[in-house]
Amino acid sequence: MRTDDDSWDITESVGATALGVAAIRAYETSREDALFRDPYAAKLVGAVGSDGWNSLMAGRLGGQSVSDGELRGWSMGSVLIARTLYFDEYFASAARAGIRQIVILAAGLDARAYRLEWPSGTRVFELDQPKVLAFKDRVLAAEELTVDRREVAIDLRQDWPKALLDKGFEPGEPTAWLAEGLLRYLPGHAQNRLLEQVVELSAPGSRMALNLGMGNDLSDDRERRRKVMAEAGIQLDLENLFYSWEDRADPRDWFAMHRWLVSEGDPVAVLEDHGRSVPEAAKAGMGQHILMTATKPRGDETQ
Repeated sequence: MRTDDDSWDITESVGATALGVAAIRAYETSREDALFRDPYAAKLVGAVGSDGWNSLMAGRLGGQSVSDGELRGWSMGSVLIARTLYFDEYFASAARAGIRQIVILAAGLDARAYRLEWPSGTRVFELDQPKVLAFKDRVLAAEELTVDRREVAIDLRQDWPKALLDKGFEPGEPTAWLAEGLLRYLPGHAQNRLLEQVVELSAPGSRMALNLGMGNDLSDDRERRRKVMAEAGIQLDLENLFYSWEDRADPRDWFAMHRWLVSEGDPVAVLEDHGRSVPEAAKAGMGQHILMTATKPRGDETQ
């Protein structure tokens, strides 16, 4: 059960969810028609030495290989692939717009600082629990970086803006923010405070991308997810890690009320637009997930 002052490393509680996301990225990377490549995901998952996560990464459930269609019928797996692609393209767009300051909130096992092409002069700030960042540092210590990556080891329920500023964040520069797989792990009031802090630190031209699962999971999809994880030998009760949907603002409305320009992404459309078919069994569950980007207008932009 979550508490307001809980903490974790990469193998437990919220930290373990980063392993699941990395396992799906590794599985996608292994496909001949992969929509993105994350060569670091398998290394990060493998470093834990868990048969369960290794099985999911390899597409083996219950000791047997399963078809791609079976895994993609689990809507969460398809959402994770869609959101990775969506956010990769978000950062590419921000770089083309001249943004050189990147902040990844609750970075987990995100390896974008290593795997994406960044323009010269880009700074990538990664914020997360100290133990989570220490694990990633240890596993990727020998990997080459071509960007200025700066760790901010802090719980986002603490004074993370001060910690970010202490690491050299420049509030006067446009920033591309990312909150991937984060908001449902915060209570509604903490989500709102986090977004307020982002707005306070954002210069005109800044952008914020995020995802959020709306409401409660559909029962069919929840059971399919439990089945996939059980057959992989993974014990992780996501429902007890999430905070309620009912007491939180819809971030699309929240940013619009703060006069940011909001655009939405549809996970199904993201995959289909890149030539990836989506099983009918997954579409209903995928429709429960928000992908969005909000941009703080410059002086010559209006809503």
